Amino acid sequence: MKIAILGTAHPLRGGLAAFNERLAYQLQEQGHDVVIYSFSLQYPSFLFPGKTQFTNEPAPSGLKIKTVVNSVNPLNWLSVGSSMNKEKYDLVIVKYWLPFMGPAFGTILRRAKKNKHTRVLCIVDNIIPHEQRPGDPQFTKYFIKAVDAFVTMSKDVLKDVKTFTDKPAYFTPHPVYDSYNAPVSKQAACEKLKLDPNKKYILFFGFIREYKGLDWLLEAMADERIKTAGIELIAAGEYYNKDVAANNNKIIEQHQLKSRVHMSTDFIPNSEVRYYFSAADLVVQPYKHATQSGITQIAFHFEKPMVVTNVGGLAEVVPDGKVGFVAEPNPTAIADAILKFYEPGSIPDLQSHIREEKKKYTWETFTKVMMNAVFGL
Repeated sequence: MKIAILGTAHPLRGGLAAFNERLAYQLQEQGHDVVIYSFSLQYPSFLFPGKTQFTNEPAPSGLKIKTVVNSVNPLNWLSVGSSMNKEKYDLVIVKYWLPFMGPAFGTILRRAKKNKHTRVLCIVDNIIPHEQRPGDPQFTKYFIKAVDAFVTMSKDVLKDVKTFTDKPAYFTPHPVYDSYNAPVSKQAACEKLKLDPNKKYILFFGFIREYKGLDWLLEAMADERIKTAGIELIAAGEYYNKDVAANNNKIIEQHQLKSRVHMSTDFIPNSEVRYYFSAADLVVQPYKHATQSGITQIAFHFEKPMVVTNVGGLAEVVPDGKVGFVAEPNPTAIADAILKFYEPGSIPDLQSHIREEKKKYTWETFTKVMMNAVFGL
């Protein structure tokens, strides 16, 4: 088929771009002709909380990326939609993560579908955002009317979608992020990160936002049992909120954690991701609320065990006692789960369980559910 993906791609950075690019590769492997319509302007600078929206890494090879969408210019939306209409795509795939994008995406898709041929599939990260703003429901309703079918990556989001529409909607888990480089030894990773390879390290990875609960993990690090066990934390990711950064720094100072918490608060380029995961014994996601998480699927790629909180869809993909532990969402329970992981024999056959579970999350399975959702294939 002739397929367009509408959303983030290189030179923009982050998980959304990584997902769209990996999906494009999968669809090309299946014989489809694929182009990504990415942003010339994704967010106005005053709305973007990070340091930069762009990566310095080279463009992914073998992908067609059109950098044309302006998220705040209605004339651009009409122009891009008309261009897509003329191309007469069999399928347009759009990822929805933020209602702010609803007017742009909704208008582009309406114009693209005027050829009476193009079908639209939405992959939904969140239909109700983590941090809600005025206008969110109206923007989402406008967007949804332009979509033919939906795929969600958590059962909670599927329920949310069904509160907005009765159009076809299916659940399939987030596939493994297998586009990162191969892991390296703990010794090599620690040398790269200037850490001691003989120590126990747990990892918090990804953009640092309030709902992701790094403050809870820092409180868990203050637990005397964690200190006695010699466990240290690597927190790798860029802050998206100055107040969150200030609060976390206050916890670090209050509990004298500086020597046991290694903060790397710049954006981590794709080429360096493997060092953080390879240095860690365990990946911890102490989220306060969630839908699904791409970090889980990076951990599966590097075959790392996990501790996740029992919120959203996290427990759906981390079977308790098999590939890690599911903790209740509070600092003490998170500390309990981390300590349990370090008990000898706490998870029998850990690596074989991880490898078996990982097989469920292939891109081939994901695209089959997509095509079934929109075409009934």
